Amino acid sequence: DKNVREERLAPVIEEIHAQFDEQYPEETAKIDECIYKLQKFVVRRWLLDEGKRVDGRGIDEIRPLAAEVGLIPRVHGSAMFTRGQTQVMTITTLGPLSDAQILDGIDNEESKRYMHQYNFPSYSVGETKPSRGPGRREIGHGALAERALVPVLPTAEEFPYAIRTVSETMESNGSTSQASICASTMSLEAAGVPIKKPVAGISCGLVTGDTDDDYIVLTDIQGLEDFFGDMDFK
Repeated sequence: DKNVREERLAPVIEEIHAQFDEQYPEETAKIDECIYKLQKFVVRRWLLDEGKRVDGRGIDEIRPLAAEVGLIPRVHGSAMFTRGQTQVMTITTLGPLSDAQILDGIDNEESKRYMHQYNFPSYSVGETKPSRGPGRREIGHGALAERALVPVLPTAEEFPYAIRTVSETMESNGSTSQASICASTMSLEAAGVPIKKPVAGISCGLVTGDTDDDYIVLTDIQGLEDFFGDMDFK
């Protein structure tokens, strides 16, 4: 558990600083960097040498899943998807085709009738900061989830509506973009959109060692494995 781990690490970090801050008064930032690098080394060697994950899961084991639909009574569709400590709620809104988003780009696409937006508020990771417009990360994650869902949507002839899904990250510990795909699938179905098939998203992580044969691929990475790993695959 992320909170338990951070709670137990705090006194260890305090003890390190108590021992070395006075000896190296101008190097406290470097001490923090050393602590970070040691954590990274331990996590990676556990994985590569022992196949051991921080939360005790197997390499291909998924965190506990939970799902709920129809949370918000006055919207067309809503759903909450939870995977471990990652939780996303998606709201679906339907409108006439004239509500399609007009695009002013350099390619031939002039409009799109399916819009997927993704929000990542600071409280989802226990932080406090001003809520402003979406940044590059939010726009990219929204586009990633949108790309996964577009192929299963009905055509305008089959379902003559513009469709907007908004994914709100309630809690984050790894791969919220993929959780937004799962929540959006359920939310679309709750709104009565006749999608061709349900879509699920998950993130797998690559950790590499010193040789070409020294690597491991993890299923359903959490935040720490994302930070300390080499690459993740959606």
